[in-house]
Amino acid sequence: MAASPYLEPQTVPEPVSSPLLEEPSASSTLSLVHGVSFLSIVAPTQDLFSKTLSFYLDLGFTELLVYNRSNPSPIVRADHCFDSTQESWLYSSASKAAEGERVTITLRLVPSSEFDPALAASETRKERDWRGQGAAFVFYTPYIDRLIQMLRHHKILYQPLPSDSDPIEVYAHDPLGNLLGFTVKANPFTSARPTFLQLPDSLLNASSLLPKDPAEISSSASLSSGKRKKIGIITSGGDAPGMNAAVRAVVRAAIHKGCDAFAIYEGYEGLVQGGHMIKQMRWEDVRGWLSEGGTLIGTARSAAFRERWGRLKAAKNMIVNGIDALIVCGGDGSLTGADLFRAEWPGLLKELIETKELTDSQIRGYEHLTIVGLVGSIDNDMSSTDATIGAYSSLTRICQSVDFIDATALSHSRAFVVEVMGRHCGWLALMAGIATGADYVFIPEQPPNASEWGNEICSVVDAHRQKGKRKTIVIVCEGAIDSDLNPISAENVKDLLVERLGLDTRITTLGHVQRGGSAVAFDRLIATMQGYDAVEAVLESTPDTPSPMIGINENKISRKPLVQSVALTKEVASAIKKKDFARAMSLRDTEFADYLLAFQAINNIDDESLKLPQDKRLKIAIINVGAPAGGMNAATRAATCYCLSRGHRAFAIHNGFTGLARHGSVKELHWLDVDNWVIRGGSEIGTNRNLPDVDLGMVAYYFQKYEFDGLMLVGGFEAFLSLSQLEQARVSYPALRIPMVCLPATISNNVPGTEYSVGSDTCLNALVDYCDVIKQSASATRRRVFVVEVQGGKSGYVAAYAGLCVGALAVYTPEEGISLSMLEKDVKFLRESYANDEGQNRAGKLILRNEKTSTVFSTEIIADVIREEAKGRFDARTANPGHVQQGGIPSPMDRLRATRLAVKCMEFIETSQTKDGGRSTEDTAAVIGIMGASVVFTGVRHLFEHETEAENRRPRKTFWTKTKKVSAILSGRQDIDI
Repeated sequence: MAASPYLEPQTVPEPVSSPLLEEPSASSTLSLVHGVSFLSIVAPTQDLFSKTLSFYLDLGFTELLVYNRSNPSPIVRADHCFDSTQESWLYSSASKAAEGERVTITLRLVPSSEFDPALAASETRKERDWRGQGAAFVFYTPYIDRLIQMLRHHKILYQPLPSDSDPIEVYAHDPLGNLLGFTVKANPFTSARPTFLQLPDSLLNASSLLPKDPAEISSSASLSSGKRKKIGIITSGGDAPGMNAAVRAVVRAAIHKGCDAFAIYEGYEGLVQGGHMIKQMRWEDVRGWLSEGGTLIGTARSAAFRERWGRLKAAKNMIVNGIDALIVCGGDGSLTGADLFRAEWPGLLKELIETKELTDSQIRGYEHLTIVGLVGSIDNDMSSTDATIGAYSSLTRICQSVDFIDATALSHSRAFVVEVMGRHCGWLALMAGIATGADYVFIPEQPPNASEWGNEICSVVDAHRQKGKRKTIVIVCEGAIDSDLNPISAENVKDLLVERLGLDTRITTLGHVQRGGSAVAFDRLIATMQGYDAVEAVLESTPDTPSPMIGINENKISRKPLVQSVALTKEVASAIKKKDFARAMSLRDTEFADYLLAFQAINNIDDESLKLPQDKRLKIAIINVGAPAGGMNAATRAATCYCLSRGHRAFAIHNGFTGLARHGSVKELHWLDVDNWVIRGGSEIGTNRNLPDVDLGMVAYYFQKYEFDGLMLVGGFEAFLSLSQLEQARVSYPALRIPMVCLPATISNNVPGTEYSVGSDTCLNALVDYCDVIKQSASATRRRVFVVEVQGGKSGYVAAYAGLCVGALAVYTPEEGISLSMLEKDVKFLRESYANDEGQNRAGKLILRNEKTSTVFSTEIIADVIREEAKGRFDARTANPGHVQQGGIPSPMDRLRATRLAVKCMEFIETSQTKDGGRSTEDTAAVIGIMGASVVFTGVRHLFEHETEAENRRPRKTFWTKTKKVSAILSGRQDIDI
């Protein structure tokens, strides 16, 4: 790994009185690594003698013996040496160390005309790696930042390794050109008893070691305006999967940005108690946290922080530890507390001064508190964001449980009432209902009529049973109510189904199993990106900047005012209490409203009030094109159910365009045909990669024969190309002049016009599970690297996102390629990573390579190169998950988005039938996509001509570029510029 930019050397000042020269305390000791106890150094000039003496005094040595021929009364006469005109004996300052444990340096002035200052200066050329430039005296120090401050003070060139953001070793030359090394790692290969060396306490930069007595911290806490930013991270409220990923991102992003990161344990209670509850975090401290569930820094309810006296103690503890910014990951209650803390901050400081807990000098530089909020909540109940950290992991647990229940319900023709979490928010219940194909859901935002809900649910369930459905699933939110605010419990629903319909009904309450387990790919992704953005928000903040809340809208990380978001969230509960349910729905995000409408549209197929007039009813074809992807069946099911609810007819074209052209494989779809498809992987109607040009005339013939009024293509890049061919063929074939829309569904996510494709989340989850197992295998040896080959064609999306989600050390993508210099840097990075690995973690190391990244550097060759260059220090293996990446059961996100986008596709076809729809003929052949914070339809002709690399089968813009860079930064690759 190349060292970071070096400080350019300047003239070293003469020894002067400086805070850096303060008398060291006896509490903190350092030891020499390889047991050297005596060094003899010769200076050729008086000037260099003085500079070198100052240098070693600043390192913490004490001048105990001085000899000078020009001084007839030396402090101690050194009669044994007569060759030097001046001599100084320097001892390490360790008052508690035994005499034999000290290191002694003899600095002698021996005038010489042979000394070449240019030669000494040449040793400091910054393009060299000094570790290989001759012998070095290497010292052990646990406080490397103290040394760096001293070197910067004297403007001495130094090399921090592996990087300046997380230095493990520091190399520097003294004024004579002698190479010295300092490391935080003791040498395990020497049996020599270490001697002791000590640096002045005034160089201390590890805030966790600051004096705890306020009377002692004035010089430590009073920092200049250019002080190093210290950022605290806290997890509060209920735990949520993904919180550890957020903490990891904040810690490493802070270190990368040149800040100090602190973890505050046990939520706000740790902030109140202080002491050991506030810990400065190193880079290695968060290694392996991505795959851990819950929160490793703990969370607790703090009654003390709710009181002003508790917040007063918290403020004092922050200043004592030098923390001037706080990133809070929690729910609305936790974020409300954080905002109150910031609002009270000036008053709290004033009170601390008045009570003499702190002085004016101690609070200087801390007059303003920076707060940034990350929303960690499985309920997904925060307004202004589409998803909170942990919500999709919790939804995954629910869907897995209901999928298992579904099999039992089908076997015994039973009804199951499943209760899920959510006090004032029905997100989990609604999304679980859509993702599992439930018959009915109860949510507080849109409660059923108090006097009619029993009749309504029985009508829906009975209608489904009459159509031949053998099972019934009802999802009840724990905060479910009717329109009169009366609670609706799972027991109420069960009794109703038993008494009125005579169904064998059981209740399942999932409880805290919804919080458990490792975070899914999406939660790791948003927690990491939001954590990184939170650090950027801290650094960009000013005293006038409102505290931001980091959220996500559709596919875009966003910042919203924290106060406003919390207020809107609380207003939901207030609106429900006032029975203003329309207001409550309006305060939820657009995605929530879309999903509710989609569920209603596909679940009420017998409601005649929803059906269009006969002359408006359409015949709509559905075809799958390309490789199978998780969610294809959910899209087909949703489109079919929507058609039936509106009075349209849905037709499946089986086995793609080949099946149509050769066999006319067209079949009308009915409700019972598709009811169970939402949880099935692959493609029930069949798919292949053939395009319409397999026989374009025959394709047009069957379109005319069946009189299709619209077409929905579900698939990847082949579906996109098929739509383009059909649109161009409209000139010759009138039967193709119908609205056509492509719903992207591919694990590669390489369709132009969208940043999300159905199936990509299932792929990422499969890869995350696979890589977690691989890392566990690698952890057994602790010195093994796995090079994992992932799919994606010539699109680097899968590799980039998976690399971020699993914490890969390096990611190779086709857009960037692989070069010899890149491999050389990464091999060097691996060497340093293993050299600096203290053996405390059990996380294996991964490198992800896209299958089409290079025709020369294959996965096997990369592993062979690593193995060869490792020289036995570590090993390398290859792994290829292959078609496992296509997944089995689709993820809840893919099921949900497939449903939502399919319904929007049907609406697009409906509104594109006439000129009144507002679209030209060209625009009626479009791709639906999620771009940034919006769902958009873009004409396929425009996309193909302006936004497509047809030869590489990918969009021209790689929207995941920042994701890849963030992944590299958090893995420690400091050669990344972002």
